[in-house]
Amino acid sequence: MISILKKYILLYFSMFKASFIADLEYRANFFTRILTDVFWYVAQVVTFEILYQHTDHIGDWNLKQMRVFLGLLFIIDAFYMIIIHENLENLPEKVRKGDLDLLLAKPVNSQFMITLQKANTAIIGNLVLGTSWLIFSLHGLDDFSYIRLLWLLLLAPCSLIVIYSMRFVFSASAVIFTRSENLQFLWWQVYRLGMRPDSMYNPIMKWILLTVVPVGVIVSIPARALLNPPNYFYLIWPVILSPILIYLTHRFWKFALTFYSSASS
Repeated sequence: MISILKKYILLYFSMFKASFIADLEYRANFFTRILTDVFWYVAQVVTFEILYQHTDHIGDWNLKQMRVFLGLLFIIDAFYMIIIHENLENLPEKVRKGDLDLLLAKPVNSQFMITLQKANTAIIGNLVLGTSWLIFSLHGLDDFSYIRLLWLLLLAPCSLIVIYSMRFVFSASAVIFTRSENLQFLWWQVYRLGMRPDSMYNPIMKWILLTVVPVGVIVSIPARALLNPPNYFYLIWPVILSPILIYLTHRFWKFALTFYSSASS
């Protein structure tokens, strides 16, 4: 088991290195991508800064706490964009063109290859910006214990697993339906719900976003671990949920492949 895990880790780092070298060949695009996402960050910050000019709290969070939420959002989203996004975004196109055959033919787990074949290394600059914003936000808090940052070592990977699992199901549905543009659009609408603090929603909607469609786990729970005294439900639930979702994505991928007709067939 350890040797297999080591093999996959080395394989991923070799693919990451190849992606970085490829991205640097088009340096203008590399830096333009960073600049484009900076505008998205600014838009998120400005939106909440304007809202807090008219109220002291949104849900149970004040402006300083909301800035921390945004910092975590930027970091988690950056990791998702670096590692996962481009691969799953292009999966429906691979299905339509028959390029999926090449991945299925490789002597490596097909779900691993589909998920991690290419890294979007231009987003590393965004990760630096997001981390800088989070540090700035934490310094602005009146009473904060930096020991709480250790919770991120547990909860941030869980958040990425939740994003990955849900995005994978939406993307892999293309194997079943061949064309699934509307489902991909639906994913982004669902993901946007998780880009807002769970305290904004009424109790029923909040419960749905934490359990049934768990996008509320992605940022709100890590933010609560940093900002509030530990609530063990919020700390344990992502840990329980993550392996369940990984197992379900594996089962769904096996199920989806039963509908796949290769380009050579």
